[in-house]
Amino acid sequence: MLIGYMRVSKADGSQTVDLQRDALLAVGVEVGRLYEDLASGRHDARPGLAACLKALQPGNTLVVWKLDRLGRDLKHLVTTVDDLRTRGVGFRVLTGAGAQIDTTTANGRLFFGVFAAFAEFERELIAERTRAGLAAARARGRKGGRPRKMDRATLKAAQALLANTDETAQAIAKRFGIGTVTLYTYLNGDGSLKEAGARLMEAGEKGQQ
Repeated sequence: MLIGYMRVSKADGSQTVDLQRDALLAVGVEVGRLYEDLASGRHDARPGLAACLKALQPGNTLVVWKLDRLGRDLKHLVTTVDDLRTRGVGFRVLTGAGAQIDTTTANGRLFFGVFAAFAEFERELIAERTRAGLAAARARGRKGGRPRKMDRATLKAAQALLANTDETAQAIAKRFGIGTVTLYTYLNGDGSLKEAGARLMEAGEKGQQ
């Protein structure tokens, strides 16, 4: 049995699931087995996904239009699909990056294994960059007290943690010895740069030229 999941990022009517719905119906998902959310993938609650995952039974296959419709980030995506595998549930992506993923086939499972390996590699790179950022911050006297201002190395390391881990902003600020208010002066909660952060990054890049 095929079960489909759809998601758009905005609930204000500016986006619709029509394209995703048509694609899922075209591969055999029945109307009554479609679940949807009108929410961003990263922060908003997704009751449609929760209901979808609960409804899946061994032998079923979860089908999504594109890979980014399912996971908040790479780590969440790999964890979710691996959990489906242990439950005996298949996973299939119809188009876009990851369209080769179909864990009901040998080739699809192989591709997902490579995909998961890249996810692990990315996590290791993030950890390495974070360690380098901490070392750079300590070298600038940031250990054991709050810096008077954010520097570029700390900003990049904090940005990587916010964007790619579940660590809270408060914990990240404490890790770097800065205030949460200072952190939010430069970064949004999803790790994207605010105006002050963009100016600091730009100034650092110009200084390296």
